[in-house]
Amino acid sequence: MPVPASAHLPALPDRPAQPWPRPPHAIVAADLSVPPVGARVAVAGLVILRQRPGTAKGVIFLTLEDETGTVNVIVWQNRYAQFRRAVVAGRLLRVTGRLQRDNGVVHVVADQIEDISALLEQLVHIPDAPALSSARKSP
Repeated sequence: MPVPASAHLPALPDRPAQPWPRPPHAIVAADLSVPPVGARVAVAGLVILRQRPGTAKGVIFLTLEDETGTVNVIVWQNRYAQFRRAVVAGRLLRVTGRLQRDNGVVHVVADQIEDISALLEQLVHIPDAPALSSARKSP
């Protein structure tokens, strides 16, 4: 039986437990239906798509993928200027922003973008595993 997300979040004396993780902790894509519209959330994932349509007046659209699905991110022109390096070069991003829902489509409007690509090394590093080059056998 699944455990509700709120079971993992302690209640503080001045406020009740919330049913989703608060920034800087990231919420997974599959749980983005839980927070209300306008809630401040953080999401993290691999960048699988960057779009900058000519008709979007400087708006950039990112699609991030985590272990549960995809997240659409809207990056307004002023945020792009502030976090340009992460938006252009980041392979793994953490985005903090406000949740939007419109006609069944969920977006996070970016307030802060952090390039966490360095963490990708931890995903592929297996302690005490032989290096790939030494594991190969030559014919």
